[in-house]
Amino acid sequence: MNIIVRLATEEDGKFAKMITDEMESSAIIRGSGISKRSPASILKKIREGKAVIALTTNGVWAGFSYVEVWANGEFVSNSGLIVSPQFRGKGVARAIKHKIFELSRTLYPEAKIFSITTGLAIMKMNSRLGFSPVTFNEITKEKEFWEGCKSCINYKILQGKDFKNCLCTAMMFVPPHRKNHHPCQSLQSESQTLQ
Repeated sequence: MNIIVRLATEEDGKFAKMITDEMESSAIIRGSGISKRSPASILKKIREGKAVIALTTNGVWAGFSYVEVWANGEFVSNSGLIVSPQFRGKGVARAIKHKIFELSRTLYPEAKIFSITTGLAIMKMNSRLGFSPVTFNEITKEKEFWEGCKSCINYKILQGKDFKNCLCTAMMFVPPHRKNHHPCQSLQSESQTLQ
């Protein structure tokens, strides 16, 4: 079954509750922290053109991620990456990660892109895209970002460390023209199809 990874559209809003439910249950199963999202927040990202979705060719939801903007566009985060359990291990997360990174670079070419994760697979994907590990001091200082962590099981650790570190790893991509860095490979395609 082929899987298409593309910009999410208004019609994809019907998957918002399924997406947030899977985000939460996946975090519980992994025993990792996650900032809870509401279906309304997912719908908002879709309507703003800041989300990508993975669907089978017959319309079954396979995965999702979105872009969040911070500090007046100085930073963007690639957030909420989730893959439906039945499609894990098939390259869907990697395809979504590439597509959300491409979307971030298109919408905010001057922004530093960051990602916070506890997952080794995401760290490896980020590294392949040119992200490097950074301290929390190097990402956005906006209070609203850290408020999103309140629903995480590790929030007391973050709070106890004065928001300087936690069990998550922060990684950042700095646009090539903002530092001496080899440009990443551009992903030009409108959508990607997985076999």
